[in-house]
Amino acid sequence: MGEPPAPTKRISSLFIAIIIVTLALSVTALYQAIDSYRGQRFSEVLNFMMISLFGISLSSYMLFQTRRRMLKLMIEPQRIITTALCQKCGFKNIRDFQRGDYIFKEAEACPKCNEKMMIASIYREVKEKGGREL
Repeated sequence: MGEPPAPTKRISSLFIAIIIVTLALSVTALYQAIDSYRGQRFSEVLNFMMISLFGISLSSYMLFQTRRRMLKLMIEPQRIITTALCQKCGFKNIRDFQRGDYIFKEAEACPKCNEKMMIASIYREVKEKGGREL
């Protein structure tokens, strides 16, 4: 019935533009540091070098964090299962979890004996990994 909507997998264009501009300005500052070194202006070299290293490290950090956040958003939510059990005939019905389900709640009528079934368990579906066994 109700699967939660998939999380958005887009990153703001403005954020990407800020990262690119920061990276471009950092490369420009690195070029200015090299130019100052060649021009024998040693007092400016350290300033430009610090600005460029800080900018490059900041923009690369933002790119890695953005990528990590994207990977986190792409993780699929796990499926939650509800098991309803008939007390009279022992019929077991397995269905998707619905909001408001709780253990010992009276559920829908049993298809065999028309008695009310009771929710016996709620659990998440465990997906087996495709790894090999040792």
